[in-house]
Amino acid sequence: MYVVNKEKNKYKLIDKEELKNISGFKMTSNKSLNIASSKISNIEVSSKKLAHPLIYKKVSKKYNRLIAILTELLISDDDSGESFREALNQIERFKVEIKSRYREYLKQKELEFMSKQLKALQKEATMRLYELNTYYEKRSKGK
Repeated sequence: MYVVNKEKNKYKLIDKEELKNISGFKMTSNKSLNIASSKISNIEVSSKKLAHPLIYKKVSKKYNRLIAILTELLISDDDSGESFREALNQIERFKVEIKSRYREYLKQKELEFMSKQLKALQKEATMRLYELNTYYEKRSKGK
């Protein structure tokens, strides 16, 4: 295990049990780094200040992709209501992922912003699904 010394900005090999118990954000990469002729592939950032920009960039990409998917699902003309159910599932999946993985690294303001927009989309999907269900119930009772 390597640690970057803040004062000297040099690396050194550390083999202490204390460092193995430190939790942080695990960075994933296809490439490995060479440090002191050793290949390093698993990097864990324990500083919240350093991890915040990395995580915010990652979460914002996922969030923007989710918004695009949700918009497409809500606009689609689906008579069965499957697209609305899928939109609700996507929202819940994203919320659970944020709560379990990234909550401690993101700022409260950023979480609230995403939450407000997702609640509005969730409300719209729920309302449309309810309208569709009531329409089919009325239609089936009329026959």
